[in-house]
Amino acid sequence: MIVAGLGLRSGCGAGEIIDLINGAQARCGRRADLVAVPAFRYREAGLQAAMARLGLDVRAITPDELLAAQPRCVTRSARAQAALGVASVAEGCALAAAGGTARLIVPRLTGPHATCAMAQGEDA
Repeated sequence: MIVAGLGLRSGCGAGEIIDLINGAQARCGRRADLVAVPAFRYREAGLQAAMARLGLDVRAITPDELLAAQPRCVTRSARAQAALGVASVAEGCALAAAGGTARLIVPRLTGPHATCAMAQGEDA
């Protein structure tokens, strides 16, 4: 399974999310099977609109799952650490949803209001 993990600010538009996911997919030459976001962003209108346009399902990652994935993340954000208690949101979401043996295939890409990373599970 290939998972695109997202970190996004409230109000982030669908276009930015789509651009980031498409950019990550182009970088690794693979299409995401699923998108993962922190549970507190699951209902964002821009996210839901982007998922509808891309035809992808989205999974909400719990705070505990996000925290457990942190040791496998390669990118660290002091801003995310201060605000959320985790240093990598997009990478953490991708890794958490892809499974315990998943590996990053695209480290964090950044946009103005969102970040995206991609992970590959062992079954991909």
